[in-house]
Amino acid sequence: MEHIRTTKVEQVKLLDRFSTSNKSLTGTLYLTATHLLFIDSHQKETWILHHHIASVEKLSLTTSGCPLLIQCKNFRTVHFIVPRERDCHDIYNSLLQLSKQAKYEDLYAFAYNPKQNDLERLHGWQLIDLAEEYKRMGVPNSNWQLSDANREYKICETYPRELYVPRIASKPIIVGSSKFRSKGRFPVLSYYHQEKEAAICRCSQPLSGFSARCLEDEHLLQAISKANPANRYMYVVDTRPKLNAMANRAAGKGYENEDNYSNIRFQFVGIENIHVMRSSLQKLLEVNGTKGLCVSDFYSGLESSGWLRHIKAVMDAAIFLAKAIVVENASVLVHCSDGWDRTSQVCSLGSLLLDSYYRTIKGFMIHEHIHSCQFGNFLGNCQKEREELKLKEKTYSLWPFLLDDQKKYLNPLYNSRSQRFTVLEPNTVSFSFKFWRNMYHQFDRTLHPRQSVFNIIMNMSEQNKQLEEDIKDLESKIKQHKNKQTDGIFTKELLNSVHPESSALKTSLVLKEQTLLPMNDALRTIEGSSPADNRYSDYAEEFSKSEPAVVSLEYGVARMTC
Repeated sequence: MEHIRTTKVEQVKLLDRFSTSNKSLTGTLYLTATHLLFIDSHQKETWILHHHIASVEKLSLTTSGCPLLIQCKNFRTVHFIVPRERDCHDIYNSLLQLSKQAKYEDLYAFAYNPKQNDLERLHGWQLIDLAEEYKRMGVPNSNWQLSDANREYKICETYPRELYVPRIASKPIIVGSSKFRSKGRFPVLSYYHQEKEAAICRCSQPLSGFSARCLEDEHLLQAISKANPANRYMYVVDTRPKLNAMANRAAGKGYENEDNYSNIRFQFVGIENIHVMRSSLQKLLEVNGTKGLCVSDFYSGLESSGWLRHIKAVMDAAIFLAKAIVVENASVLVHCSDGWDRTSQVCSLGSLLLDSYYRTIKGFMIHEHIHSCQFGNFLGNCQKEREELKLKEKTYSLWPFLLDDQKKYLNPLYNSRSQRFTVLEPNTVSFSFKFWRNMYHQFDRTLHPRQSVFNIIMNMSEQNKQLEEDIKDLESKIKQHKNKQTDGIFTKELLNSVHPESSALKTSLVLKEQTLLPMNDALRTIEGSSPADNRYSDYAEEFSKSEPAVVSLEYGVARMTC
């Protein structure tokens, strides 16, 4: 609270940044220890978490007040007009301090309390179990085993305690390989395709320079290749542009030399590094925030940002992984420089394309709550850091909240009777990529339809379900009605045989019976019979005779039973 000088400012205007007539809402701005809160005259609340704020800018003073522009990490941009410059200056300085926390313990997740007891908190953290997930994939097995080599984080601090490696890879081979890989990140199993017996593994770049080699690292890659009985060669996918990888050689790093590794096929996929990505995203946000752009200028700005090209590059790399496993039965080892963002993006997206489980609620538990900062799941850079922070004791897990509200995240167009696509094959031609308005303009309500498209689809889906139920109900009633008609005809025949009427009525009933059971093809009306089957021929003859009532009744009951 020491950073907060002004806690409340009235008569603040919130501008609609895309309005041509400078529309605004007037309300009160509150500054708390965790949030910036704006309440307009209609009592609508706008909450902005301090940790979401990427930049704060105090613009030049105008006749209507002092403008304050805030850009957030989740694509929200707010433009306030504060009546007094002094108040605006105080809020500006406070937000500069509050949005840049120096310690993990200052994050909102450590203060957030959803009113769960200790047992509920523990259950939330146990909903996702990596050991159970590998078991679902069929690991460990005859080719892959759980290794305790990193149990105390002695080999690689940024790797988990439990790692899966080829069964024939000994501990000395693992240790030797880790010393030859950047930051000690040796090749480990990320995903196992049980049907193809092929694997996706991940690591960091080798410390090969221009000529260095490591026998242990070569043996470990050979072990990964041998762990796949369906195909002895494997792909090594370097997600960097080749030029970048070659530049790393000058620093004693680089990429695998195919001459030193047996049975590998090397492939560059050309995804740019995090610095290029950030610059591209910033250009995209600048285009999004520019008011009054014509269509051609918007598309020109979108193209020059390069953002969609980066998305395509990641998608193409993931598709390459999926095809290598499904089409060629080949295992794949993925790395970039240090095995961070590009490696994890390609491995996870490739797994999602391959395995329909990751397209279920339980398999795909990730969404905008990541940015809420309320939960501890994504704090820290590795398992060791998360254990040192004691996140399971001091914060809460996201997973129970997702499961409690999972209907919100279901696909309204999903049809359980449709063909199940085990492997997805997206089309990555350039025109297939669209600007995702609901992501990059999710907080700019004036750019969205007045009625939610999602709600429209959900309502239509519910209506379709109701219509399908009505159809089933009508079909059942039609079937019952037909059965009643058939029973009515049989009843008339019984009455005729038990109580003979006038000769005219007899003739009418005989004609009706002959229509139902013609003598030359009577058996076609009996379900399950064929013309060659003569078991009912005697019945047809008897129906044409005048017999005692008891006999006719017997045949009538027998016929209805059939």
